[in-house]
Amino acid sequence: MNKQKLYKYAKKVNRWKQDRRLNWVIKFTVVALLSIALYQQIFGKDNIEEIYEAFIQKLSWDNAFYLAFAVILMPVNWMLEAVKWKRLVKPIEDVPLLKAIEGIFAGVTLSLFTPNRVGEYGGRILVVKPENNVKTVVATLVGSFSQLTVLLVMGMSGMSYFIYLNLQLDAFLLYTIIFCSLLIAALLVFFYLNVDLLIPIFKRIPFVRRFVKHIKILKKYQAKELFLVLIFSLCRYLVYSLQYYVILRFLGIEMPLLHGLSSIALIFLVQTSIPLPPITGLLMRGEVALYVWGFYNINEISILAATFSLWFINVILPALLGVIFILNVNVLKSLGFDTGKKEEA
Repeated sequence: MNKQKLYKYAKKVNRWKQDRRLNWVIKFTVVALLSIALYQQIFGKDNIEEIYEAFIQKLSWDNAFYLAFAVILMPVNWMLEAVKWKRLVKPIEDVPLLKAIEGIFAGVTLSLFTPNRVGEYGGRILVVKPENNVKTVVATLVGSFSQLTVLLVMGMSGMSYFIYLNLQLDAFLLYTIIFCSLLIAALLVFFYLNVDLLIPIFKRIPFVRRFVKHIKILKKYQAKELFLVLIFSLCRYLVYSLQYYVILRFLGIEMPLLHGLSSIALIFLVQTSIPLPPITGLLMRGEVALYVWGFYNINEISILAATFSLWFINVILPALLGVIFILNVNVLKSLGFDTGKKEEA
């Protein structure tokens, strides 16, 4: 009997050691892939030295307020996202706010080297119980839908105003664009507030059909709660847009607030509409910004410096914090591979 207990104990210890090694292999891989992604997006840029010089030249006490304000807005931006996500997962699991922030930062870390930012979902399921992983992904998708709705609605509004200011279009064509934008915006908001209508559609998709029992979580979201989540998404959008605008001011680019925000809205719209691989994401963001700001005769390096600064503040800083969380979490256990408990069973 004692030998049997000793054998089980030895087997458990051996399994624990294997899991621990595998955990560290996963963590090392994450750090390695993140390092590669950062190197390619930062040091792989041909004009990184020019961008750095343009940034340093503007760094003075006279305009440091703008840069400090942009940095201060970063935690506000992600705190809004954490509160929004916490509300969405509440019907599934009551996640503490600090845990929600950790999961979001971990998601930012993983999104930097995963296709279509799917790493965001992987990071967030690390802070919930394994049995709630799939439902949490569904809840996160609802949050992404709300943010996408805001981006598209505000983007189409900004596009209409930008076209009115900078392009000499026939009045009928301009009004047609505005009408179509309003119609699309109304449809987006309607489907978002009635997100449970998507369940019958999901049932018809072969791959998704097996997850219908998890997708039924959509029925628990009332229109009132979804509208509140939409407000949080709008606040995030406004914070992010304001960050972009004050960074432009920091770099010496002055323009009326409405002109700036409409152009920023158009840039976000184009960036959202085009699927961007994580490695080329920063490059494409810069190209889109160059085209839009080109209408205002703004220096090319200043535009790229603004794009890079916004990306660094809102993505790189949270991603580095996310690495700290990933290094301190039991990844296998969070994903439901807690072999120690299986051995005891």
